[in-house]
Amino acid sequence: MICVALPGLAISTEQGQLTGRGLEGFYRAGRRILARCQVRVAGREPLVVQARMTSSDRARFIGALRVTPHGGPDPDVVVERTRCADGTERITLHSAAARPLRLPVEVALGTDLADLGAIASGAQGPELPASVHDSGLRWSCATGTSYVTADPPPADALASAGLLRWEVDVPPGGSVSVHLTVRLEGAGPVRAVGRAATSPLAPARATGDDPRVQGLLATSVEDLQALLVRDPAHPVDTYLAAGVPWRCGLAPAEALAAARMTLPLGTRLAAGTLRTLARTQITGQGPRVGVIPGPRRDAGAHLPPGCTGTEATLLFPALLAEARRWGLPDQETEELLPAAERCLTWLRTAAGEGPYLSDPQPSGPVRCETQAHAHRAALLGADLLDSCGRPGGGALRQWAQTLRAAFRQDFWIDDPGGGRPAAARTPDGRPVPLLCATTVHLLDTGLLGGGRQAPGLLDKVQTEQLARLLGSPVMDSGWGLRGLGAKEAGYNPFGHRSGAVRVHETAIAVAGLAAAGYEKESGALLRGVLAASEAFGHRLPEMYAGERRTDGSAPLPHPAACRPAATAAAAGVLLLTTLAGIRPDAPAGTVTLRPLHSAPLGEIGLTGLRVAGAPFSVRVSRLGLAMVEEGVDGLQLGV
Repeated sequence: MICVALPGLAISTEQGQLTGRGLEGFYRAGRRILARCQVRVAGREPLVVQARMTSSDRARFIGALRVTPHGGPDPDVVVERTRCADGTERITLHSAAARPLRLPVEVALGTDLADLGAIASGAQGPELPASVHDSGLRWSCATGTSYVTADPPPADALASAGLLRWEVDVPPGGSVSVHLTVRLEGAGPVRAVGRAATSPLAPARATGDDPRVQGLLATSVEDLQALLVRDPAHPVDTYLAAGVPWRCGLAPAEALAAARMTLPLGTRLAAGTLRTLARTQITGQGPRVGVIPGPRRDAGAHLPPGCTGTEATLLFPALLAEARRWGLPDQETEELLPAAERCLTWLRTAAGEGPYLSDPQPSGPVRCETQAHAHRAALLGADLLDSCGRPGGGALRQWAQTLRAAFRQDFWIDDPGGGRPAAARTPDGRPVPLLCATTVHLLDTGLLGGGRQAPGLLDKVQTEQLARLLGSPVMDSGWGLRGLGAKEAGYNPFGHRSGAVRVHETAIAVAGLAAAGYEKESGALLRGVLAASEAFGHRLPEMYAGERRTDGSAPLPHPAACRPAATAAAAGVLLLTTLAGIRPDAPAGTVTLRPLHSAPLGEIGLTGLRVAGAPFSVRVSRLGLAMVEEGVDGLQLGV
């Protein structure tokens, strides 16, 4: 159970007690500032009867005790603990006894001030000695100091045992609380960006025939708010951390992908993410000018690691172009345009005279998804340049056309089953004939003006065959899309690039299949990931096992998955807005709706979205008919 309000975290088991084992504890900026927090009342630990998340940053634990002698089996004291990622915990004793109670309360505390990476690898040191500090305890080491203060102050504070003690008087039917605050010395209180009135994400809501849509969208928006981080040098700009607990920092490709999927919640997150990454862009001279740096990412056993910087560089102009369609103000678009132009210039320079873009540059394999990202960047980038009166759009379209013709010939592998796209081509030109989820990016062609989708790399027959493959039991696990087909060599249902369900890719498949008109396959994947969402309490992890769904089964968590994760939470937004098929063109003052006419979840209403900077609400009927219920004045419905 992970409470998130970055840079603060609180990681607990369902037992409620923080024992210091594993990852348990309060964290600030990746450092464990409190590892142990164990409560005893009248000399005993409460028996936990309920543990649940009440919001993305808060967990509630209910324990029971019987303290009255000869009172039978019924508890007469309930211990409620509310733990928050901001470093606070409230411990409340509720009495159901018929007489006043005087109860000794003890809280045992300790920490190692270890960083998260060391804890995950088992390399943390021993617990540090405590000293009495103000109304609590304090721990110090060479890398920092943390302290806990209590309100009301304890009657006793024993540094050698790391123990705080109270004698509390609880009236019949009454309650008494103790508040603990954990702080890292030199750091102020945690002020979560998403909790501020200036959060860049609109508080959208969903209602409908399927009650799960409400929980999925509400939890997704909450988790996105919890993952927001401010650029410390430019506090006006926010972006999404990649995920908790392993990746609490900026991952450029994931931040851009998540910002793109959350455009229905407004363009401010996209703008902040783009500005933050524009400041990291390589300038000057050399072959990497224009690249947005990013780390290497494992691609499974069949391909070498890819460069997320390549993906981020190609996502940058596509996100800017689509954010403009959703309502990004012209001034902000103009400010970001030079960085987008540098990305597009790098694309053309890196591709050279050939049609393909290698990854990593300059001699890596030619990956299927990289060509999809490059093709989208070229077409949306050309549209952006034309719209802003900049040169270069024609050359980009010409290159995209050349890429399209070559890809349809070189990347399609004919077989008795109807064929498939290759996962990649090796540097010497051999196809890698794996059926994998990265092919979904071929369906993610991007949004142009007038509600039009950009053309894709596949022709109509090839697109139909890819849709059939993605909807087959080999790829659709029943919980979402497997990363690698179940019949492929090297398939592993837990393989993070070789069989596990990655929520981001499943959402891209749902949206891409719907846009291409393959509603049966899109709806099946949507229902599967929605069922998985319910099993995970609507907080989707970034991935989970690709085991086949059967009657009475549940999706298996992946032990290394981030939860919450930016792309998984943003996928919740994309999955539900796909049902309405919202395609805005704010500069033209229009919005086009392309709902799923099969209405796979029945009627659904989406309120509190943002189009052209104003609230936007839409409803899709059980017949698959969409109707705008709220929008900015003058917004016209596109044809």
